[in-house]
Amino acid sequence: MLKLLATAIAAAVAAAPIAFGEVLDKQQQLQQQTFWDNQDWRWYSKNIPFFECSEADITTTYYYRWELLTKHLTYGSPNSGYSFTEFIDRPFWSGAYGAISCPAGHQLYEARWLRSPRIANDYSRYWHRTPGAQPRNYSTWLADSAWAVHRVHPDPAFVTDLLADLVQNFERWEQRHFVEEVGLFWQTGHDDGMEFNINSRQTQDILRGAPSYRPSFNAYMWADAVAIARIATLAGQPAVAARFEGKAAAIKQRMIELLWDDNRRFFFPVFRDDEERDGHTVRAMTKTYESGRFAGDPHGRELIGYVPWQFNMIDANSRFDVAWKKLMDRDGFYADYGPSTVERNDPMFLLKKSCCWWSGQSWPFATSQTLKALANALQAGELDLSREDYVDLLQIFARSHRKNGRPYLAEALHPDTGSFEGHDAYNHSEHYLHSSFCDLVITGLAGLRPRDDDALEVRPLALEEWDYFALDDAPYRGHLISIVWDKTGDRYGLGPGLRVLVDGRQVGAADGLEGLVIEGAVPLAADKRAPEPNGLTPVNFAVNNDGHYYPRLEASHVTTGFPLGKIIDGNYWYHRHPPNRWTCEGTNSASDWLLLEFGKPRVIHTVKLYLLDDSSGESHPGGAGADALSPIRPPERVELESLVDGVWSPIVVDSEALTAPAGHRPTEVRVEPHAASAIRVTLHHSADGPAGLTELEVWGDASLPVETAPPPAGNLAYNPGGREFPRASASHSDRFGGTPENALDGRIVFSPTPTNRWTSYESGTPTDWLMVEFGEPTRVGRLELYLYDDRGGVQTPRDYRIEFEQDGEWRPVTGVHRSPADPTGGARNTVRFDQVETPSVRVVFTHQGDARSGLTELEAWAK
Repeated sequence: MLKLLATAIAAAVAAAPIAFGEVLDKQQQLQQQTFWDNQDWRWYSKNIPFFECSEADITTTYYYRWELLTKHLTYGSPNSGYSFTEFIDRPFWSGAYGAISCPAGHQLYEARWLRSPRIANDYSRYWHRTPGAQPRNYSTWLADSAWAVHRVHPDPAFVTDLLADLVQNFERWEQRHFVEEVGLFWQTGHDDGMEFNINSRQTQDILRGAPSYRPSFNAYMWADAVAIARIATLAGQPAVAARFEGKAAAIKQRMIELLWDDNRRFFFPVFRDDEERDGHTVRAMTKTYESGRFAGDPHGRELIGYVPWQFNMIDANSRFDVAWKKLMDRDGFYADYGPSTVERNDPMFLLKKSCCWWSGQSWPFATSQTLKALANALQAGELDLSREDYVDLLQIFARSHRKNGRPYLAEALHPDTGSFEGHDAYNHSEHYLHSSFCDLVITGLAGLRPRDDDALEVRPLALEEWDYFALDDAPYRGHLISIVWDKTGDRYGLGPGLRVLVDGRQVGAADGLEGLVIEGAVPLAADKRAPEPNGLTPVNFAVNNDGHYYPRLEASHVTTGFPLGKIIDGNYWYHRHPPNRWTCEGTNSASDWLLLEFGKPRVIHTVKLYLLDDSSGESHPGGAGADALSPIRPPERVELESLVDGVWSPIVVDSEALTAPAGHRPTEVRVEPHAASAIRVTLHHSADGPAGLTELEVWGDASLPVETAPPPAGNLAYNPGGREFPRASASHSDRFGGTPENALDGRIVFSPTPTNRWTSYESGTPTDWLMVEFGEPTRVGRLELYLYDDRGGVQTPRDYRIEFEQDGEWRPVTGVHRSPADPTGGARNTVRFDQVETPSVRVVFTHQGDARSGLTELEAWAK
């Protein structure tokens, strides 16, 4: 039951708040965990809420999930700021900087609990204002998520500035997916994030499925409509607010009328059209198993039937609460590593050791939705289920984050064994960010419930049988909230029972784990973030995900498979597989250098080096044991130089960071602000092994938007489009958009996305060529080849040669000097030769085995 602060004890606490110090020792909390790959203790201490409880699996998974967030955190560009990836690498179907809209809502709900709202706000803005973002490739809840962030970090100016974007996004969904005569949105299972599901398998396309009115997608659209109405009210636009309130009410009414089944007492998808497979017809406007091969079967329930509760769409204590009975039933969804996505006795229940089946596997995406929904239902009213059920499922979810005994997560797992087999193939979904967990702990287990007023609402779902739990320094409305349960009072020294603290001062207490609503406890505090200097924004000038000529990175040593671009892609992680690194493995030098050119002077004040250290072996669970032999170690020391007005000068810093650098955390160096055209980093290798980096950042303050420096003049092959010459052609081009023109557009992109390259993938010959025609005789003496290597079907060529056209014949160039001497993928390969005057040049590639060759850019210079 809800316990108000009207009781004597609570009133006394409110009248005379008690001040306390830090509840949890942050460094001790971090060092108690042994899984860390990212050991940036300073970042965690400054950014995350800390937590512990008497259930070790939950505590460990809580901290793992914050580390997981850092693996996917991506600084896309100075103008877009931060975003997140879903996969540990960037698959070809992802948008700009590797983001995919499907899990964006989960990611934003998680990131809102970081101390600063910048990351979450950047990501909300990313979806609407970044070229190449794909906000409607998959179902998601972007407006609701933006409002959820605003509830934790109120920022009326920011969220109302997004209003027009959010309205436009909703209306574009309406144009594509809303059926007015039905009053609901349709979506395919695939684009709802659920491939190979029990409904799609009754259609011709078992992967994508057929258009259906789905409870999940319509709940998302309802939540977005509600959020847009609230934002419009905040913006002083009552007509917009009324319009979207009407949309929300209509969606809710129609969803209940069409998708709820009174017999099976659950929400089901409804097919939009007639669908046929194997001689059976599923009729339009029928629910799962109301027609088709399994017509009349009493099953068909999927976890998406609980999604309406994820957004508090269903009123508390309603007739629909009966749906929850199936969640804890082993004949329903309950499993030792579940819940399963489909109830156990369904006629199409199927477990597969391959991607991406939603016919019974346990999917963290759906599990986190279901737990969020259950928490909402329990905290809003009375259910047949209890907080014991919530804790049971959260413990199962926590234990599911394991592989070979170490914290880990992939896209799906076996509901009975917890095995990820078949769902985490190499470079696919290792350390997958497609769900939430920390938000479930903060809002569910500890019970911090964001609101739109200055009352602090706490409704813990933890168990009174537990000896203790503590959530410490959770940011909320400009304050830091701590929620503490101490059964005996001995662990935290705050007394027995429940204690609620705001900025270190006790504002609420209870003997048991009862709900508290503490009026006026969290008035909107002044923004405690440091103001941006003179209206400038801190930006990373080193990042280059868009393939621009600048910023431009060179190195004294490059190894195929570890492209330089990986260390200026705005993303870092320290484990070896999948690789996101550049290393000096194989170097013959005692030191190696990196040169970063900005293309124009940039005022810089901070350099951050994310150094590697493989001494602890492979941190990716299940990796090959031989990986423990990696020689990569932190350098003995580091030197920094900057180029100012054409003169190189050392950056002198009195810092142990450069004389005793460590791996698995950034080496951060603050420098006197100055305008540099380039910086040079020299790594002096340790006797234990050569050095390497996963990321290089160079920060300064700038006005947005930051303009990209133009490429230098003189590239004879440069044609960003629109001109007849120069032009490119090839003996063979792949069928996935790898056209010859991509090699002349001035963009250098070594990663799989965005697709900006030419390749000869699927060519049937052992050699292929790429030709550049200048349109007239032109003097050429140097080519720059940016060889593409995806370590799969396109790999670094075994060899290549340069030929020029003379009198209608192709002749080899002479006086050739190549740097590096052997073809090197993921890097610039410079070829100098005796200058020729010719209308055309071509590069002839000799392929590596069964793989084929490719490049992301070709430059031609006079000398």
